Amino acid sequence: MKLSRIGRVTLALVVSVALGLGMTACGGGTVAFLWVLGTQYNQIAGFKVDNFTGNLTQVVGSPFSSNGTNPISVAVKPGGRFVYVVNKGDDTKSIAGNIALYSVGGDGVLTFQQTYTSRGSSPIWATMSSDGNYLYVLDSLYPDVPEYPNPNGLGDITVFALDPNTGRMQLVPNQQFKDSNQSQLTFFPVGKVPNMMRVSGSCLFTVNTGDQTIVPYAVGANGQLVTTANSTIATQAVNPTSISTQGNYVYVTDAGAQSDSPGGRIIAYTVGTGSSACSLNVLTGGPVNNLPSTSNPVYSMADTKGKTLYVLNRSSLDPNNPGSSISAFTIDPTTGKLQPLGTGGGVISPGNPYTTGAGPVCMVEDPTQQWIYVSGNIDNTLTGKRIDSTTGELRALPRNSTFPTIGQPTCLALSPNVS
Repeated sequence: MKLSRIGRVTLALVVSVALGLGMTACGGGTVAFLWVLGTQYNQIAGFKVDNFTGNLTQVVGSPFSSNGTNPISVAVKPGGRFVYVVNKGDDTKSIAGNIALYSVGGDGVLTFQQTYTSRGSSPIWATMSSDGNYLYVLDSLYPDVPEYPNPNGLGDITVFALDPNTGRMQLVPNQQFKDSNQSQLTFFPVGKVPNMMRVSGSCLFTVNTGDQTIVPYAVGANGQLVTTANSTIATQAVNPTSISTQGNYVYVTDAGAQSDSPGGRIIAYTVGTGSSACSLNVLTGGPVNNLPSTSNPVYSMADTKGKTLYVLNRSSLDPNNPGSSISAFTIDPTTGKLQPLGTGGGVISPGNPYTTGAGPVCMVEDPTQQWIYVSGNIDNTLTGKRIDSTTGELRALPRNSTFPTIGQPTCLALSPNVS
């Protein structure tokens, strides 16, 4: 078939526009950038997320240095212009941890800006305030000094204010508590062996594995964290491994074996308001058992529609299928209660739990609510899944669902396309 001159010009214009938008005949534009941390060589892998297929392609210049040792957590400032990487440091504490700031340029290229130090030792997690103006960094231990000793080995939260134009960080001192010299503390204490924290509205919750507690703070003005009436909450978990939030509900994964749930549980709470602000109450009916044969739940994430909770399981109780998996639970929009995602009548959907790469650590959802990605620490892969917009079930991506990445990946985060 021959094209007229006008037809050829029109076709050329269409191709030109498609290329300008980053599209090809096999995919759509780049909808987001995916950042994956790897501890083997202290690196950050950058990927472009294809809007049409969910396919991942590497960002130019990837991988990037984490500018520290043992990168373990990553947070993105709303808008996607700045990325914050938490380097835990050496386990022997001979190399201190830090927080590395990066700017995101055109086509997702990361440019290192500078590093910052949290107040405690061994930082392990970071999350943003709801308005994106503050970064909360969770430290394994708060400073043990004569003026404010730490005999019980408690952790802390270091709060930083973020410059909206440069992303730079400035310490926010604790205005509530002073040490024995009457100097303001530079941190906010939490429980023993903290491992994760999440923001829920005007509350910040930290889950602590050392004493099986949750420490709540109310988020006050100017970045202040304010103690609440219930300053420590028992989780009812044997081994709390992660915490996630959705609306007025909080979910904690418990990897501890129970007689009726050897593969672990999920404990759901409602968040108190008014005089009971930031308190937690276990939902009626108690903890929900993980899916049959699953084991060692380590992470959970509610989708942004608030319909489904996904739980990462590092292992299985089935000797014939010992792999890692993703359990899926529907969230009751009225009560927050969980039930296994299924076809009704107690029937679990085929494929649930869903397979994923070995040793899953973290999971994220893309901004268009189409795809989720899981980091596999053992097999050095990323697993992509397509979310069924109606049911919440997970499907294989249209083209490829497994992508190699840097060695020993830990956590990952997504930022919108800023190019």
